[in-house]
Amino acid sequence: MMTKTFQGLLATAAILGSLTAGAQDKATGTTWQDQFDVSKCNLVTQGRNQYTVLEPGFQLVLEGGDTKVHITVLDETKAVDGVMTRVVEEREWKKGELYEVARNYFAMCEQTKDVFYFGEDVDYYEKGKVVKHDGTWHAGVNGSRAGLMMPGTPKLKMKYYQEIAPGVAMDRAEIVSMNETCKTPAGTFAKCLKVKEGSAMNIAALEYKYYAPSIGLVRDEDLRLTSYGFLKGK
Repeated sequence: MMTKTFQGLLATAAILGSLTAGAQDKATGTTWQDQFDVSKCNLVTQGRNQYTVLEPGFQLVLEGGDTKVHITVLDETKAVDGVMTRVVEEREWKKGELYEVARNYFAMCEQTKDVFYFGEDVDYYEKGKVVKHDGTWHAGVNGSRAGLMMPGTPKLKMKYYQEIAPGVAMDRAEIVSMNETCKTPAGTFAKCLKVKEGSAMNIAALEYKYYAPSIGLVRDEDLRLTSYGFLKGK
């Protein structure tokens, strides 16, 4: 009879083995991981890995130029493609006016701590009114599938799809450094993850994001972290 420890190792190995398939970019010849067998995971709506805090009440505030962004883990869940996910709200203001509100849906693999992205609902605003919903997608609808938002065990040169929504959102990421120092108004953070993000729909558009251990996103192009932590009462 196998011990529980050995059974656990086999289960984890099976999950990791399911994350090896990839799609080749015809323009560059690069292979990007785009197959994630989340059915092998015990998916949970709360937890954390090294670079993601998926706990209700946790909030990041980033600012730069005339833009301010609040990223808040809400005390809400939503079923997407048969999976219960955590709702993470992202609010963006430009010149003091609300510009965008996105409700993102994440779930964490209990075994590997991988955070998977199951879609989002997006509202764009003009003068206080919703004018469009560009970028909205849900896993299980029109061929869309869950992507990998943040691996539980990041490795240098990992390349993976974050969003798999054909014709809507095909964002992908490459880990280019794991030992960056990030200076922000909220503090200086060591051993930050540097991720190059882009889209298969527009390979010329690239941006760099930095994630600090135990916090998450601390820099997104011109945006810098100004505060972080749990909201009062949470």
